[in-house]
Amino acid sequence: MSARREDFDAALDVASDRARAWLGGLDGRIVRATATVDEVRAALGPALPDGPSDPADVVRLLADAAEPGLVATPSGRFFGFVIGGTLPAALAADWLVGAWDQNAALRAASPAGAAVDDIAAGWLLDVLGLPPAAGAGFVTGATMANFAGLAAGRDAVLARAGWDVGARGLSGAPSVRVLAGAERHDSIVSALRYLGLGAPEAVAVDDQGRVRFDALAAALAAEPGRPTIVCLQAGNIHSGAFDPFASAVPAAHAVGAWVHVDGAFGLWAAASPRTRALVAGAGDADSWATDAHKTLNVPYDSGVVVVRDPAALRSAMSYHADYLVTDAAHLEPYERVPELSRRARSVPVWAALRSLGRSGLSDLVDRLCRHAAAFAAGARAIPGAEVLNDVVFTQVCLSFGDDERTREVGRRLMADGTVWMTGSRWRGREVLRISVSNWSTTDADVARGLDALARAAG
Repeated sequence: MSARREDFDAALDVASDRARAWLGGLDGRIVRATATVDEVRAALGPALPDGPSDPADVVRLLADAAEPGLVATPSGRFFGFVIGGTLPAALAADWLVGAWDQNAALRAASPAGAAVDDIAAGWLLDVLGLPPAAGAGFVTGATMANFAGLAAGRDAVLARAGWDVGARGLSGAPSVRVLAGAERHDSIVSALRYLGLGAPEAVAVDDQGRVRFDALAAALAAEPGRPTIVCLQAGNIHSGAFDPFASAVPAAHAVGAWVHVDGAFGLWAAASPRTRALVAGAGDADSWATDAHKTLNVPYDSGVVVVRDPAALRSAMSYHADYLVTDAAHLEPYERVPELSRRARSVPVWAALRSLGRSGLSDLVDRLCRHAAAFAAGARAIPGAEVLNDVVFTQVCLSFGDDERTREVGRRLMADGTVWMTGSRWRGREVLRISVSNWSTTDADVARGLDALARAAG
């Protein structure tokens, strides 16, 4: 069977029909998957066929076999893992990204990809309240955004100490101290491990997981002159709390430290006048990481790294080869990220921002916060339920008494399937965590979620 251009039509028609059916059926289906990994594997057929298959049949088989094993994460009733949905314009733009098949690494290789990169980056800096001249790159997710930002920070603090990481590596380099709150996200730990910096020193936090300024000030004063990176957090994964940027950032800069902000979902608080105070002072840091799949609601994968000094980002990420056609007058897209081969990740981000506009993005953030507050208020009316955090953004943590009862409520909730809420452990207690991240969540979805919680608790 030889490849034919007309095969695209049939295969894309099947994909479009199945995608529309999937999206159209989300409101009526349970959220959890109904098939196991083994069942999906068996339905797909583990053996590779000896000969070719019709492309449309391949897509049809994939849709039939996979659908029972899909979790309805795009549903307005999915509240687990801080996973957003996908805005219509962003999804459609992502389909075009696949069809266009651009390697968006170089301006010469994809002028369109580079143009969208430039515009989307500028819009992001604007709505997130970050320096307009900063360098921004589109990476796979918050982990790689943290990696890239911290790589720039590592190289910068060592350069100030007279050590060139690019030329000499880390062997024999001055030791870099990294300070992070005791409740930092583990993606920070992973990124530091990839960078050869090891685990961070934990700084004490308050009852909402915010870095205590007195503890940070004491840690900064303990080893003056040592190359130091301070990691702060915009949005605690359990409480949604924000570190005290207005005091912490100047204190860190006073001793020459680099400040990195992990704002996977919380950095978007800057986009609304109602929540902007939560990130006051965060724009004075040196690097930032966020994930556009969370609060902005674009398809996977979509992380964003921002570094105040574009040259520091370029120095940490870039490399050169004779065959690469580069424009010396501009920062090439690949010079801001770890990958050379890369899809045009900025396109869905551009589409999401263009479709929302400034006011629509603000409304989206406000709506997510309003739903979280409604969940907290409704949960307080359920006998035995306790809201453990101050609900300042999109996170709600619940307990139902002792740990076993909280776990049992979570088990019943997942078996019911009306909603998905993630169990976790916070401050020594089992919790049920509600993360409101989906643009399509409605008041009715919140009501259905509260009814399911009441049934599970009863």
